[in-house]
Amino acid sequence: MEFISAEAENRYAALVRALAESVIGLDMDGTLSPIVEDPTQARIHADAPEVLVALAEVVKAIAIITGRPARQALALGGLDAVGEAIGEHGKELHVFGQYGNERWSSTSRRIISPRPPRGLGNFLRSLPSTLRRADAFDAFVEEKGLAVAIHTRRLPDAEAAFERLSKPLADLAAANDLTVEPGRSVIEVRAPGTNKGDAVRRVAREQQAGGFLFAGDDLGDVEAFAAVGELRDAGMPTLLVCSSSSEQGALRDLADIAVDGPDGVLDLLRQLTADAADTRL
Repeated sequence: MEFISAEAENRYAALVRALAESVIGLDMDGTLSPIVEDPTQARIHADAPEVLVALAEVVKAIAIITGRPARQALALGGLDAVGEAIGEHGKELHVFGQYGNERWSSTSRRIISPRPPRGLGNFLRSLPSTLRRADAFDAFVEEKGLAVAIHTRRLPDAEAAFERLSKPLADLAAANDLTVEPGRSVIEVRAPGTNKGDAVRRVAREQQAGGFLFAGDDLGDVEAFAAVGELRDAGMPTLLVCSSSSEQGALRDLADIAVDGPDGVLDLLRQLTADAADTRL
């Protein structure tokens, strides 16, 4: 764990004092799950369920806010069982899927989801020719129901393919009233209007949070960081955590703490749990 700014240690200490009233917000891929070539196989870290259940004893709620479909996040993370265990402590696990467009909680145990955006079907029909023209026809296309993600990680030069695709996909998305969300070797196209920042604001309001931590790893988490910044400006104890990688350092300058991927995130959550217990002594 690396404190990035002079204020970071004080912010950490303030959050520990407010932890019982705090919401812990966590991205999934690159934060709870190691990044893998096949995104459909990105299981959360083996230690994550135990760490999350222990953390639930000392916080108000836990929210996983991910670009993945909620159903997929539940399956890959075993989150239904995690939510049940958290419920035994009288706490609640929330899963916001597809950047907050979908919602599940361990209390309601059902997914609430809107209809797919109108332009998505036309985007998908035009996508193969767009990939072909950008010499990226073998990019992995992940259909998510409310969005589509184009992954370049498997291509021979993932970074170059990402650059070639960025403008053509942005143009195709704009022509179909869709928005583009770039990530780590992935370009996601979805309906405009909802982002991870909206999910942060919503869960903070609903839970009447007295503190908020958010941990993320790439550009899709910038809006969540901004929303936590708004809570900070309003006087709430907050902490921003960057799950660092060699691929994406965009969040580092915005963060209070940098950790080394999912292993580092879980170590930080363990430390928070231990420090909260110490304050009760």
